[in-house]
Amino acid sequence: MSKNRLMKSQLRALHSVLPLKKIYAFDLIERAANTLAAELSSELNIDIEPVRDFSRAIQKSDVCVTCTPAKQFFVHKEDVALGTFIAAVGADDTHKQELDPALMASAKVVADSLEQSCTIGDTHHAIAKGLMNKEDVYAELGEVVARKKQGRTSDGEIIVFDSTGVAIEDAAAARLVYEKACARRVGNRFAFAA
Repeated sequence: MSKNRLMKSQLRALHSVLPLKKIYAFDLIERAANTLAAELSSELNIDIEPVRDFSRAIQKSDVCVTCTPAKQFFVHKEDVALGTFIAAVGADDTHKQELDPALMASAKVVADSLEQSCTIGDTHHAIAKGLMNKEDVYAELGEVVARKKQGRTSDGEIIVFDSTGVAIEDAAAARLVYEKACARRVGNRFAFAA
C-alpha cells in the first residue's frame, strides 16, 4: 500500500471511532499534506489543515499518528501535552525511530508485541539508551482489548502505542473486513492464477 493510501486509511479509521474536530496533516513533502487535506476534508466533513510546523501541531493535538520510515526521532518529549495518545506505526525495524526515547520512558507504553517492540520498535531505542526496561512496558494491546489491563486511567496520561506490526492481527482484521463485505455483498471478486 502506498504511503498516501495508508495515511488516508488511517485517517478514515480514526474518524470513524473518534469525535475529531480538526486534523493537522504534516508531511516532509508539503504537496502530500496539501493533497491529503484537499481530498479528505470534504469526504470526512472535517477541517484538515496542512501544517509545516510539526511541533506546534502536536502541541495542539490530543491524538498523533506517526507512520514514517524515519531513522531519527522527530516527536520530542517536550512537544507532547499531557493526555496525548500517540500511535507510533513506523518503527518496524531496528533502524527506524519516530519517538524521543525520553518520551517513551515517561509515557504509558502499550505494545502490539512486547518481545518485538523491545527488539525493533521505538521501545527498543529507549531500552538501548538505558531509559527504560522491558518491564516498563505497561501492556500488550491484547491485554487492553481483553480488559485484562485498563487503558487510560487518568486524563493526564501520555499513552504511546508502539506498533511494530503483528501478522496474525493483520490476518484477523482482514478476516473481519472480508466477512462484513461478504455479508453486505460489497467488494470485487477476482481469481488468483496458480
